[in-house]
Amino acid sequence: MSTPGTRNLLLPVAATAILLAGCDSSVDGAATPSAPSTSTRTSSPASANPFSGMDPCALVDRLLAGKGFPKATPTVADSKRSCAAQKPNVGTTDGADVGIALQNGQLYTDNINNPSTARRGDVNGRPSIEQPEPLGSPGQCQVGMAVAPNSRALVLVTGGSDTAVSCQTAEDLATKLEPLLPPA
Repeated sequence: MSTPGTRNLLLPVAATAILLAGCDSSVDGAATPSAPSTSTRTSSPASANPFSGMDPCALVDRLLAGKGFPKATPTVADSKRSCAAQKPNVGTTDGADVGIALQNGQLYTDNINNPSTARRGDVNGRPSIEQPEPLGSPGQCQVGMAVAPNSRALVLVTGGSDTAVSCQTAEDLATKLEPLLPPA
């Protein structure tokens, strides 16, 4: 059982680990460290970012409207590309943390922490991967969806200790988010 203090720290810690992970992997194999890039990156125009003009906090607020969550705020790990909202525990009812990350230049197949439990699928026809307990903690679930040409949208839910409930919530939110995203 988590306390309100630890719950408030859980999503930023989870988001930091997931959003900044330095591995390349696929569901079909084990995670391997990323090789350093030998090419020089050049900045690309904003139009190259499929999420240009999209506000992840506004998306979180839209998805969670009427569900008792406060307004979303940018995450510490990636404040320009991700936002989260936290609903505190109330009595015996577990709270929940919900985050969305819109990550240009990262594939939905990147950073699969536990390939043996990850599940390939689709959200409204868009390729996706669901990761139950992406950091090994019960009650966490992440759904990553493909966004063309080489980007992804992530939905991360942490709530209580029931991973199945968190995965169902993540799936439901991903289904609502998918039509709002640029093409896969």
